[in-house]
Amino acid sequence: MNDNPYTGSSFDDFLSEEGLYEEGLYEECSAMPSASYAIAIKRVIARQLEEEMKRQNLTKTEMAKQMQTSRAQLDRLLDPEKTGVSIETITRAASVVGRQLRIELV
Repeated sequence: MNDNPYTGSSFDDFLSEEGLYEEGLYEECSAMPSASYAIAIKRVIARQLEEEMKRQNLTKTEMAKQMQTSRAQLDRLLDPEKTGVSIETITRAASVVGRQLRIELV
């Protein structure tokens, strides 16, 4: 039985799928350029949001409206290369699709 209360793939699984995984990533995090690591994290967030939007048949226009933001801001949020998105914006998006943002230092 899986004791993990969280569903979905792990960050390591995602990095493996994207060809970005390195064994011992967390231990070697300081050696990875911060921009690359930020992009990898942003890819996970963008992918999860897009999957949830698709599952709920939620268009980008409707998602932006429910977030009380512009469609352009939502596009920046969903763009994995654009890492300068606020935690507030990510939290609002997560809330719209019925999810929560969880951040932890490891």
